[in-house]
Amino acid sequence: MKLTRTRQPRPSPPPPLEANDRVVTVAGTAGWAVALVVLLIVRDRLPAGQRWWIWTCVCGVAMGLFALWYVPRLKRGRARAAARRAAAGDEPGNEPGNEQGEQGPQVQSAPRDSGSNTVSSTDTPGRSTRS
Repeated sequence: MKLTRTRQPRPSPPPPLEANDRVVTVAGTAGWAVALVVLLIVRDRLPAGQRWWIWTCVCGVAMGLFALWYVPRLKRGRARAAARRAAAGDEPGNEPGNEQGEQGPQVQSAPRDSGSNTVSSTDTPGRSTRS
């Protein structure tokens, strides 16, 4: 009878899913709009101290409409920036705003050995080389 467990390799995690931002934003905005309509219908029956919920719904609808306008522009801007980085070849000093090709400060530090058995956030998630 064997009392110890053998370690089986974990399957690799699935890749992250890309959400449809427009559908998520429309669904959230629609939820706030429905809540606003319901609260406007029962407004007279709400205690005076609870009428702030109406303004909460108004803000939710306004923020949802803003997100419908803003998120596509944000994604297009990120895509343009990624295309510029790919065209520049990801060479150091080719960042936007660094026209002279100057080398900036190094942002990656050397690994440190603190003697701890915990996994740093910079290590590969789920794997520790210090166990």
